Amino acid sequence: MNNNYNILITGCEGQVGKEFQKIGDSDFTFVSRETLDITDSDAVQAFLRNSNFTHIINCAAYTAVDKAETEKDLCFQVNAEAVKNLALACEKYNVVLVHISSDYVYHPNNDLPIDEASTCHPKGVYAESKLAGENHIRQIIKRHIILRTSWVYSSFGNNFVKTMLRLGKEKDSLNVVNDQIGSPTYAADIASVILEMIQNGEKWGTYNFSNLGFISWAEFAKEIFKQRKLEVIVNEIPTSDYPTPASRPLNSRLIKSKITDKFNVELSYWKTSLKKCLKELDN
Repeated sequence: MNNNYNILITGCEGQVGKEFQKIGDSDFTFVSRETLDITDSDAVQAFLRNSNFTHIINCAAYTAVDKAETEKDLCFQVNAEAVKNLALACEKYNVVLVHISSDYVYHPNNDLPIDEASTCHPKGVYAESKLAGENHIRQIIKRHIILRTSWVYSSFGNNFVKTMLRLGKEKDSLNVVNDQIGSPTYAADIASVILEMIQNGEKWGTYNFSNLGFISWAEFAKEIFKQRKLEVIVNEIPTSDYPTPASRPLNSRLIKSKITDKFNVELSYWKTSLKKCLKELDN
């Protein structure tokens, strides 16, 4: 980037945070939960008080979707109250806030593609907490970008790709749901598009972002095994055969025309980004 930017990145140990660390720009300052507790409003205010940050990119999130059903307070602390703390501090010290949200806020009752104006019907604690965090931002600060994304994976942390690779080496066949449809999103692409948006001008608001193409989790698993040359049989099953504590949206078909039109960004096809991630894992 350039000297006009001084960017604080929270949640630096998460998947997207790790991708920003990999970029390693001198304009970045990274904080984890240990170095800045964003659930502590006084700590956030003190951290920004004597700084000259131009942007905060909030990569911090509580993402244990099922566990959230029994840890509601903690989930809301991280995904809603902490976001409110960041928004208040950003508004006070004239800092732009970029926040990563989730397709879970939509949870539509149909199979139609979803744009940013679609009605939100969050189901479950995690989904409700993510929408609450978004609403705090919109109520507090004008200079913000909210990026709603889906099915995030990377070479870091725990995610579907790494789980499939591990299980694919242990088993000859796996059951994977085939009626949840969406777009896998490579965390490196999220980091890249955020930087493009920051450099592309003051176009505040909420944007959908994912890689191109709509598939099921079963199709995603098959392609992972295909690219890795693993002979694993994927048994396609309905969500009803794989019950979980938290509800998953069956439809996560995100329309991305708003972000491509406003910021002139190019989106990668999901298979292309998967190939990059697998190569990264090899390295």
